[in-house]
Amino acid sequence: MSILVDRETRVVVQGLTGSQGRFHGLRNRAYGTSVVAGVTPGKGGADVDGIPVFDTVAEAVAATGADAGLVFVPARAAAAAVVEAAAAGVALVVCITEGIPLHDEVATFQRLARDFPGTRMLGPNCPGVISPGRCNVGIIPGQIALAGGPVGIVSRSGTLTYQAVAELTEQGIGQTTCVGIGGDPVPGTGFIDCLRLFQADPETQVVVLIGEIGGADEEAAAEFIAAEMTKPVVAYVAGVTAPPGRRMGHAGAIVSGTTGGAAAKIEALEAAGAAVVRDPTDLGRRTAEVLAGL
Repeated sequence: MSILVDRETRVVVQGLTGSQGRFHGLRNRAYGTSVVAGVTPGKGGADVDGIPVFDTVAEAVAATGADAGLVFVPARAAAAAVVEAAAAGVALVVCITEGIPLHDEVATFQRLARDFPGTRMLGPNCPGVISPGRCNVGIIPGQIALAGGPVGIVSRSGTLTYQAVAELTEQGIGQTTCVGIGGDPVPGTGFIDCLRLFQADPETQVVVLIGEIGGADEEAAAEFIAAEMTKPVVAYVAGVTAPPGRRMGHAGAIVSGTTGGAAAKIEALEAAGAAVVRDPTDLGRRTAEVLAGL
């Protein structure tokens, strides 16, 4: 099995006619993902390399049965695009767009929770999700992923997502699903959401969690791990040397006073029983050791 996406997932790409939407939409299709439609207002009736383009998500869903959305829409319109997909009944919306204003993120999160509880948003500002050998929805390079499991990955960092996949693949360890949740302050899907799904997935035996400075998501994840997880967790927290008050890459990766620092996150994860590595190049080796001990 896998979480969030599988071979049956049918994807509509919002912004398919743009350069990034076209590049990654076709790249996902070449990987084997069922990319069934694109949406660009005013370009309905066109196609992109055989993929039909519609004016609205509702039209795309009605015509193709799409149940997952991939958003490559400029920041000023991305929040509305997510809500449009949810209103059309899309169950999973993966928002790649970065630079969305914080107030738009908050309003979108609240709107989905209130009006469209059947829709899960991944992101924004995330690399997406891949179930190797089955489905790729986003910008994670499928060529570095290894199908077959038994390790699931959830990460706030895009580049460290890719590194974790590569480190596991180099060890010959396959991945069930790799989820990049994004590093913005208001993600649609968080660590606990993914940990709960991995805990319920029979193919996932170990979970790799990659956190970073800022916020308290890792501490909350540690509480969940201690209380609910029976599967071992290998973790890495980026930003150990980050100075207080500096924003480090992601909009949510900022240390303020004693809040959001790496040391507290590492301490919480270790207290919960996670195997925390201090160097991301150790993720593959440590995960192999944990698997060998099962």
